[in-house]
Amino acid sequence: MEKKIRAAIVGYGNIGRFTLDAVEAAEDFEIAGIIRRNPADRGDIPAHIPVVGSIGDLKDVDVAILATPTREVEKHAREILSRGINTVDSFDIHTLVPQLRRDLGEVAKAHGAVSVISAGWDPGSDSVVRTLMEAIVPRGISYTNFGPGMSMGHSVCVKSKPGVKDALSVTIPTGTGIHRRMVYVELEPGHTAEEVYALLKADPYFATDETHVTAVESVKALKDMGHGVNLVRKGVSGNTHNQLLEFDMKINNPALTGQVLVCCARASMRLQPGCYTMIEIPVVDLLPGDRDGWVARLV
Repeated sequence: MEKKIRAAIVGYGNIGRFTLDAVEAAEDFEIAGIIRRNPADRGDIPAHIPVVGSIGDLKDVDVAILATPTREVEKHAREILSRGINTVDSFDIHTLVPQLRRDLGEVAKAHGAVSVISAGWDPGSDSVVRTLMEAIVPRGISYTNFGPGMSMGHSVCVKSKPGVKDALSVTIPTGTGIHRRMVYVELEPGHTAEEVYALLKADPYFATDETHVTAVESVKALKDMGHGVNLVRKGVSGNTHNQLLEFDMKINNPALTGQVLVCCARASMRLQPGCYTMIEIPVVDLLPGDRDGWVARLV
């Protein structure tokens, strides 16, 4: 029997919980443990799973899945890669992906490890769809329309701002790749929605989008983890015009992110040392088992 991939999960928020579901549902994986800031806080983690404060407290880890806020990804990845352990993350600030790829690539190569970055659904699986669309319609225009739905990265960003007790950022597509951010905040005493708005518009997550901030009594009463995307490309194949491609999905945001992370953790075991985005990975390597079987089934 082929050795199972031993995965550790770093962080146990929304993404971490769904990542654990995906790991336990995958026949070629086993959970090595979960890393939390406070390992004494087991929450709803099953009793058979080790919960520790450092990946150094776990044995025989093949890959660490980083279910942390985006702005903590690089710190965790550097430390884990330096131990020769692969990492996978869902870093989601698009404009910073090229630099992170270069920086973690150096660390990964130096320690014989693999880093797969931005392995959520956007960036991530949507990036693969956009790449395929552009390959088969080389000239034209593409639009990525998100939502309507909760953006986890944007919500975490809002919650990090002073005076914010809890937050929800909802992405509303207005068409042609333009979005409105509807932000709902529970505020600490002495703070205002206007203060939060000023902080958000200075942040890369919100700087380029129309943003509205509303103070509410309960964010929990508004929260729904559903999301979605509509990708459209219209253009030219060869000299033939009016080629129109469209991809659409409605999802549970953290559940899909967790599943993509596990697929990319699997693929990381088949890659040479370095740092990769999803568009650089053979799609078949996201699947379990050998390639021949998938070729026979899917081609």
